[in-house]
Amino acid sequence: MTTSRVATMRDAIADLVRDGDTVAIEGFTHLISFAAGHEITRQRKRDLTLARLTPDLIYDQMIAGGVASKLVFSWLGNPGVGGLGAIRRRIEGELPAEPLEIEEYSHFGMVARYTAGAMNLPFFPLRSYFETDLPVANPRIRPVQSPYGEETIYAVPPLKPNVAIVHAQRASAGGDTQVWGLLGCQKEAAFAADRVIVVVEELVDEAVIRADPNRTIIPGLIVDAVVVEPWGAHPSYVQGAYDRDNRFYLDWDPITRDEEAIQAWLREWVYDVADRAAYVEKLGPQRLASLKPGPAPSGSVDYGAYR
Repeated sequence: MTTSRVATMRDAIADLVRDGDTVAIEGFTHLISFAAGHEITRQRKRDLTLARLTPDLIYDQMIAGGVASKLVFSWLGNPGVGGLGAIRRRIEGELPAEPLEIEEYSHFGMVARYTAGAMNLPFFPLRSYFETDLPVANPRIRPVQSPYGEETIYAVPPLKPNVAIVHAQRASAGGDTQVWGLLGCQKEAAFAADRVIVVVEELVDEAVIRADPNRTIIPGLIVDAVVVEPWGAHPSYVQGAYDRDNRFYLDWDPITRDEEAIQAWLREWVYDVADRAAYVEKLGPQRLASLKPGPAPSGSVDYGAYR
């Protein structure tokens, strides 16, 4: 019988995220676990290194909450809207807290780092840093000579987070996790990490997983906790469950520009909210209904009798 890895968000974060850890909350615009980020902030974890391809609003909120001392990333901003003020203020030393240490790569550089971590490689070679200033800004991006000729390329070190947090549509109690829609590097981050928390919209029977095996991107054998948290990716989106809350991203712009406004937002929506269920209730049924997608049926496959 498969061991159940189901846990509450509060317990999963308390048990698996520790002060000083490197934490990766991945998902490329889609399936971003804001619920996990809020719980980390609510529990006032400290001195974290936050890793992510696109820090997005969730890391702006977490850094405003004081959880991080370092950011490892590729691109940062409020997609389609503007900048991230809390991160900028920490980088530029505008606040009493220590300036935020940063380590910047290209998107592919971050993917390569996770891939090297997942494959237990000492580095990953890539070409994409020629004629850029990133190797100057980040000495961890290093030129290397090919062992098979005279060519010089660049290499990046492996990234092995202490904790990877992935949001998905569904998982079994044993942790077999299924995703459809836009993928980022969730799989690579999970395999590179020491500990993995999967946050899902729905817990399903193992028979459901077995009936559609190609959707499984993370096997239960590497998962430490499965958290069932409907609407846990809001304001990002979950294909088939709810759309991206574009209004939230627009509203965030004036909030992030002002330190008092962002701290007030954290008090109202994170510290004074007991959990994600209370956050969802606070959003209200009308806001939630506006984000429900219409039907978009796809084809079906018989895995046992292909014609």
